[in-house]
Amino acid sequence: MSTNRNVLRPAILLAITLSVLLIVARSREATPKQVTSPAANQPAPASSTSPDPNLTREIDRLIDESGLPQARWGVVVKSLADGQLLYSRDGHKLFTPASNMKIYTTAVALDLLGADYRWRTSVYAGQQVDPSGTLDGDLILYGRGAPDLDSFKKDGLPALAAQLKEQGLRRVRGNIIGDESYFRGELFGFGWQWNDLQWYFGAEPSALSVDQNSIALKITPATKPGIAPALTLDHEGDYLRLTNNTMTVASGEATTIGINRGLSDSELRVWGDFPAGGRPFSAYLSVPNPALWAATLFKQALAARGIKVEGEPRSRDFRMPEKDKFDPQKAVETAHLESETLGEIVHRTNKESNNLYAELILRTLGKERGATAPDPDPRKNRERGDDEAGLAVIKLWLSQHQISTEGLGLRDGCGLSRLDLVTPDATASLLEAIAKTNSATTFHDSLPVAGRDGTLSARLHREAGRIYAKTGSLTYDHSLSGYATTENGQVLVFAIFCNDATAKADPVRVIDQIAALLTAAGAAQPAKTRE
Repeated sequence: MSTNRNVLRPAILLAITLSVLLIVARSREATPKQVTSPAANQPAPASSTSPDPNLTREIDRLIDESGLPQARWGVVVKSLADGQLLYSRDGHKLFTPASNMKIYTTAVALDLLGADYRWRTSVYAGQQVDPSGTLDGDLILYGRGAPDLDSFKKDGLPALAAQLKEQGLRRVRGNIIGDESYFRGELFGFGWQWNDLQWYFGAEPSALSVDQNSIALKITPATKPGIAPALTLDHEGDYLRLTNNTMTVASGEATTIGINRGLSDSELRVWGDFPAGGRPFSAYLSVPNPALWAATLFKQALAARGIKVEGEPRSRDFRMPEKDKFDPQKAVETAHLESETLGEIVHRTNKESNNLYAELILRTLGKERGATAPDPDPRKNRERGDDEAGLAVIKLWLSQHQISTEGLGLRDGCGLSRLDLVTPDATASLLEAIAKTNSATTFHDSLPVAGRDGTLSARLHREAGRIYAKTGSLTYDHSLSGYATTENGQVLVFAIFCNDATAKADPVRVIDQIAALLTAAGAAQPAKTRE
């Protein structure tokens, strides 16, 4: 979505409704390469050296004095040059990674699909347009997982509509069908919490996704009490049925705005008080049934170019009966778009910690490479979702790079799931492994840069430009994994996880202190006790 979503947080902080407050805590958040496959699930060889005693002492001190006595910490630090283990604290234990899960998804996808991979979105018709410009049948908008399809930009849905008009289409006597059947799988990530699903970061992954499957709601208080604030959506129409139960109250009174979109319907309810003179704010919500949403927006784009559609928007997914499934090979492609490259999409995924992008990358990985990692039970392969297949491909990649997958719980591609479980050692080893591939630079540059951009733009200012790392944050769980360059030019790979941080102390501050410590010139010196 082209609108800046950073306005969501200050807006939601104004609200005292419990559901809104809970969500804010979470929102902080080609050709395959041929590799030699060792025996599956074999751990990487243990380092022959001992951890750096100076680094061990300093990191232990930061954790022990953190004011988080009940939190679980997992930290691994290695030298990228030679794999020397410099520090490990519960490196082989399991932790919830939050958005550090995106490291797994994006790194493996880049290596297997290539940075130049693109998605194709097509428009199909069952027959040719007649000489009068009429299509006597349905027009199918067919998605293959493009994360960046947009209805606002001229090179998005408007470009498809323009192609059709240039070809002479003037009337569609059938329906506009949004077809998302390219992907199989569950509607949401396994283990996503229900109260995440109404917000943009819990948007439903769909092979036909438009505007990141989200919509912006702007709330503007009246100039005087007793009048309802104005509620406006950034898309016209009635796809979401808006109920306004808000009221403008006297200046200085508390803001008590609550927002709820039904989990299985298009009802959007807004209630509570907003003080007069308050600043307008926007909240970003997911939309139900993304394929139907895409068809609705496409019909609007066609109408804007003078193409009349007599039918209605409809949707179709892989659950359709076999006789009703759409086969692109038996239809006429009348228009198409190519997405940005995977390299560009990964850049945005990691910099912005975009959950939907990560989920679509995961499903694409499963669709394109799932056959290389079949389920041990052949009967399950036919019905296996592309999300499951993508996770199987990730595990296979880890094993092929001598990274142990024993005990790992990979449940989604973005880290929103509370059921994801990884180890600091596996995460650091993955960062080592991807650094030795042709995708090393693309992946490295996709990570947020300390003090400069992405989700690290407001953190680690003193270490600006010397830490490239992926952030992660769920309620009580935080992470930071990536690369740190010391003052003497050595590059370290690190993974820092803090789970169960229920105390008042700030775990992110401690994580940043550990990361900052790594940039010290002596951090990567060989340990005195090394054999």
